[in-house]
Amino acid sequence: MTENRVLGIDTATDVRVGVAVDGEIVARAELADSRQHVEQLTPLIAAALAEAGLRPAELDLVCVGLGPGPFTGLRVGIAAAQVLAAVNDIGLHGVCSLDVLAAQAVRTPGFSAPEGFLAVTDARRKEVYWAAYAPDGTRREGPSVNAPTDLPALPVVGPGAVLVTGEPGPIDHLDAGLLAALNTGLPAAGTEPLYLRRPDAAVATRRKSALPTNRPRLRGRRPEGQQAPR
Repeated sequence: MTENRVLGIDTATDVRVGVAVDGEIVARAELADSRQHVEQLTPLIAAALAEAGLRPAELDLVCVGLGPGPFTGLRVGIAAAQVLAAVNDIGLHGVCSLDVLAAQAVRTPGFSAPEGFLAVTDARRKEVYWAAYAPDGTRREGPSVNAPTDLPALPVVGPGAVLVTGEPGPIDHLDAGLLAALNTGLPAAGTEPLYLRRPDAAVATRRKSALPTNRPRLRGRRPEGQQAPR
């Protein structure tokens, strides 16, 4: 069962916002930039709601992609969704972002994968985030993070397809409008980010010494007549 007026937010790759009413997509706003989540997400949410003719208080649900994705961008989208849901006293539904890409694939005319397929995004560090799906889009395995050469030999969709096959796949971005339209029809994935690995920047657990680790021992001449200590 889907909700009536839904805002969809996903920042697992770039910045994507969508609005659906009664299961129909009525607005989308997006920025294909993986480094401006903080600056652009709030204006995009405002633009999408304005296009849909809705105020935040009129929403029934916020549906957010939980990744997997890079630490900072993913956190921005999830935090925004949590705040909107709490302030307006509405529901929050978190989903795996790769599930949205899979849902897009099976709804794409001409797409066929009788043995199943993979949904893939760029994880940086020469790795990809991925999950394996049945022909109908049901997730079979994952999400996981691996080198592109370690993935199962299946057709690939998603913005990370070029890293696996060398060519763009049939789905090159996540559709936040579809995320909003499907909302609770997508499997719940909790409310915590799917980081899958530690962030690039980490707080040090102990102080680092600035002194050389192998300092030479100072040797001096003892005053004449002074004996060495025993």
